[in-house]
Amino acid sequence: MRAVAGPSPLRRIDRHAVVVGHRGASARVPENTLPAFRAAWDAGAAWVEADTQPTADGVPVILHDADLDRTTTGSGAVRARTAAELAALEVTGLPGATVPTVAELLALLTPARRVLLEIKGPHTADQLAGIIRYCRDSGCDDRVFLQSFEMPVLMLIAGLATARPFGLLVDRLDADPVARCRELGATAYHPRARDLIEHPGVVPVLRAAGITVAAWTADDPADWARLTAAGVDAIITNTPAELLAWQAERR
Repeated sequence: MRAVAGPSPLRRIDRHAVVVGHRGASARVPENTLPAFRAAWDAGAAWVEADTQPTADGVPVILHDADLDRTTTGSGAVRARTAAELAALEVTGLPGATVPTVAELLALLTPARRVLLEIKGPHTADQLAGIIRYCRDSGCDDRVFLQSFEMPVLMLIAGLATARPFGLLVDRLDADPVARCRELGATAYHPRARDLIEHPGVVPVLRAAGITVAAWTADDPADWARLTAAGVDAIITNTPAELLAWQAERR
């Protein structure tokens, strides 16, 4: 069992959950682009969620899929292309927009802008050390919260940055989520929204253990109501402006 680092910054501070723009305001602007992130922040969301993976030459870029086909004018595996090759591509549906790097995303952060950065797929210790270094060098390290589905990735992060809190993403609820988080040293637990709606009792158990709970991905007001009633700390959504408006009507 790893000693738990500092608390997750996603902890809710009032009756409403923290709003996180999933890949930015991705229902309105093509996902994981700088315009999508700006749109979410401009709508009033403090947090955006972004996905990162490395290029062939080790540069962390912001892309969700393992290949380029769906979201860019390129094709083939992301990790088979260099950063320069990716920079020559455009994002599908957003002429002139290119695949951003982690450094470019971090350069947009301000005291009011934060990023939930998902580490996609396997990473080496050197690749993870590079991401952590980018975060530290940006001067905005306290505004970046790392998360991953990958157990080896989280264990490497725990060894590389012992004081850094991070979140565990899961496809399905663990039999004992608190024990799983304690095992890894995770300070946040991020399951599917549907699982939390069906099993709301897990939320107060996690929160009582000091573990924050973020639900992904919810765009339906009925789901927002259920998740809010369950007490989740954060809701990850493709429609951050709409969720913020929904919350404002219920202040």
